[in-house]
Amino acid sequence: MGIKTPELLKIIDIPRQKLYYLEQKGYIKPQKIVIGEKNFREYSEDDVKRIECIWKYLKKGFKYRVAHEKANEELSNPQLALIHDKNLQGQVKNLPHRDEVIKEEK
Repeated sequence: MGIKTPELLKIIDIPRQKLYYLEQKGYIKPQKIVIGEKNFREYSEDDVKRIECIWKYLKKGFKYRVAHEKANEELSNPQLALIHDKNLQGQVKNLPHRDEVIKEEK
């Protein structure tokens, strides 16, 4: 069973209009379900990961198409995301070692 829109909006904190725009452009394809006379969208785990990833790039200022491409690249190669995250963490952790590198270069 998937996640409905209100739950997804709380989890990811993406504006509803942007979420629906991602669907309109075909970047995500939530399942449409009908309960009684009401239509709902259900997002799979993969949809949620894709939305999170696209949203991450949109918040960094990328255009929708580029954010979608970067998200696809990252999701198709999960190690890319890990490398990126580890590089950021490594940069912070390695700041004290900066002096050693400077000494070696002299």
